[in-house]
Amino acid sequence: MSWERDPLWAKARLYCERAFAQPRDDPQFGLWCSLALELLARAALASISPTLLAEPDPSQNNLLYALNRGSEKPPRSITNQQVFILCRRLFDEFSEADRKAAVALASRRNDELHSGSSAFDEYPPAHWLTDFYRICCVLTRAMGESLENLFGADEAGVAERVLRETQAEVRQGVAKRIGIHRGTFEAKSEAERRAASESAEREGSRLAHERRHRVKCPACGSVATVQGELFGPERVAHEGDVIKVQQAVSPRTFRCLACGLSLESYAELEAARLGGSYTRTTTFSPEDYYGLVDPASIDQEKIIQDYLEGLAADAAYDNE
Repeated sequence: MSWERDPLWAKARLYCERAFAQPRDDPQFGLWCSLALELLARAALASISPTLLAEPDPSQNNLLYALNRGSEKPPRSITNQQVFILCRRLFDEFSEADRKAAVALASRRNDELHSGSSAFDEYPPAHWLTDFYRICCVLTRAMGESLENLFGADEAGVAERVLRETQAEVRQGVAKRIGIHRGTFEAKSEAERRAASESAEREGSRLAHERRHRVKCPACGSVATVQGELFGPERVAHEGDVIKVQQAVSPRTFRCLACGLSLESYAELEAARLGGSYTRTTTFSPEDYYGLVDPASIDQEKIIQDYLEGLAADAAYDNE
């Protein structure tokens, strides 16, 4: 058993080759694609560290195996669900929609292998192939590879054309929604527009303290907010009596309270030119950051009283 990046990558390529050797309407096409996708996701995690594939256990046997330090028992790796959750957390372009699509394909694989149903007869490529291409593209880029290296030149050309067309559809859809919300906003009276923008600015300032990121709405120009997920290491800096913590955030959703425009995925945010990570900065006092307690703030009499009451309660219990 190997959890290293290169063997997993090689096996993912082999399974893709077997998949594309099948007719597209053959259930084996879906089965081999689902197997290849799992291996590709595991290879992507292993490209960061094979230890990410180790199932947590109290004796650390699985972690030791991932570190090539031996294992007292047969090693166990994390489940498919956990693999795709980690991909979601670690790879900026791997969206929640990608995670759901990957899990759906893996679930069909499980049905095919562990039940009497013909799962991929009921789940034709029209339902999942574009998602498969997109996820493979995201994961290969995360590894510094390409679809051509994974699929071969011919299939990669088909996949890239499909993805370009899909991306164009997303851009067109987002542009249409922006235009609709812009028109609706501009149709309001000047007083209504001003009131909506001022309200959005106040709410944006409030939400900024709740870890939202303020941006300019592409539809109405008002203050709007983006929310995302933290990724990468924290950067901690001491500036006088303040500790500043910075961490990168991958944007996921957008809301404008002034015109009502909302965007629900990284792809939509990117189409609206709101993609790309940003930095969240949080400031702490040394006491809060390190969990220090000011002795002057301690109620010593209460602590002693609570302690004595606890002793009395224990004594009463012992005498029962």
